[in-house]
Order: sequence, then C-alpha cells, then structure tokens
Amino acid sequence: MTGSEESSSFRLVYVPGVMPDKWVRVWNERHPDVPLALTQVPAGAAAGRLLDGDADAGLVRLPVDRTVLSAIPLYTEQTVVVVPKDHLVTAVDEVSPEDLSDDIVLHPLDDVLDWENLPGRPAFERPATTADAVELVAAGIGVLIVPLSLARLHHRKDLTHRPLKDAPESSVALAWPEDATTDEVEDFIGIVRGRTVNSTRGRRPALPEGNPKGGVRRKPVPGESAAGRSAAAKPTGKGGQSAGRSGRGTPKGGKRGKPRRRS
Repeated sequence: MTGSEESSSFRLVYVPGVMPDKWVRVWNERHPDVPLALTQVPAGAAAGRLLDGDADAGLVRLPVDRTVLSAIPLYTEQTVVVVPKDHLVTAVDEVSPEDLSDDIVLHPLDDVLDWENLPGRPAFERPATTADAVELVAAGIGVLIVPLSLARLHHRKDLTHRPLKDAPESSVALAWPEDATTDEVEDFIGIVRGRTVNSTRGRRPALPEGNPKGGVRRKPVPGESAAGRSAAAKPTGKGGQSAGRSGRGTPKGGKRGKPRRRS
C-alpha cells in the first residue's frame, strides 16, 4: 500500500442489534496502521450506504440485492416476543403465534422480519421505530416481535421476552459492493470467518511451521515417540546414516558383528 492508503481508514457500517466488538478488536490488533471507522445505520439504509461508496463493507440484515452486493451469511437469529413481565406468556418457555391471538402486536416501520401474516391484532397505528414500539409495550399497549439481539438492545427492567416458534427469522451477513473487493475487505472476511493471522487463505502468507527464520519442522510419524522424533532431527553422518555419540556410523555392510566371547 502507498503512504496515503496506509493512513486511510476501513469504513464499516452495521445495523442495530449487531455487535461487531470482537471483530473490531481483532482488526485493531492486526492492522494498527488502518483505523476501523464504525457507523451504525438503520437496517433499511445499510445497502444504500454501501452502494453510494460511504462504506467499504457492512454488517447487514438479509436479504440484499446480490446483483450489486456480495454477501457472506454469518448467523441467523432467534425470534422472540417482547412482553411486560406480568404477561400471561411468561409462564411458558416458548410461545406460539396462537398464544398472541388476543394481543395487539405492534409492527414498527423499521421491522426487519418478513411477515406474511402478523399474529395477533393490529395496532391502530404503526410505530415509527422499534425503540418507539418498546416504549408502547412498557406502557401496556401491546407486544412486539423482534430478533433476539434487538430485544437485548432495547432491554428494560419491566419487560422480558420469550422465544416465538413458527415465526420468520432474521439473518445477519457481511456485505460489500460487488465491484469493490479490496485487500481490506478480504482481510475483514478472514476475521469474521475466524481465520488466524497466518491462515494460508489470507492475503498475507504465513511462514513455514516451526522455525520463524524459514525452517520447516518435521511432521511426526504416527506412533513415533518423542525420543524417536528427537533422534530423527539429529544431523546425519556420511551416507545419510545417523551419527552416534562418538561420531561413527554403522560398520560397513550395514550389520553389527556379534560380541566375542572371552576365553
């Protein structure tokens, strides 16, 4: 990289609920000369920020337009229902959509779940954001269905959540513009996939295993003892034979003579 590239930052956008802390920490350890610039954006705005060139990569919610964005799915979240702590469904470990048939189910405009039929009864008006919907749940207006990470993000002491079965799920992916797969993007892909700094799949090749100066460590033979490995690592004598402590190899002919009996 040139001097100007070294001083530039790697720009990463991420959506609410996604916590990139562990990946940021690894990036900073491996690339102290390339700052990681983080920006949280609404889930619906992430793809636009990437396509407009405002970010190099993003932790987004699927689906995205795969004709213009490359994406690597990372994980799929559990869907939960957020309710007041005294709600009836808190008596069970898992909730079904039928259990919510008498409840008003809030449906914020920034909802990230793809519903065909939202369970429960619709609210008179849709809240603008998930945060607004959480406030309404706390006020006893209704309940809210979200991915687990958003329930944790908007946690309140007077609310709780339960897993909701037979509901849509939200998947998180690493995405970047199809025509802008830079070295930095490749490095970040390696980080989120858990590759080590010396992974042969990264763009920085590792030194051979063992000797940091470039030597190669001999691979152990199955069943071989530590003593055997140590002996195999010693210098060999003339003709490739292992040198003994006195420096002499085996006698000519490859066989040792029998010791003579004393008369």
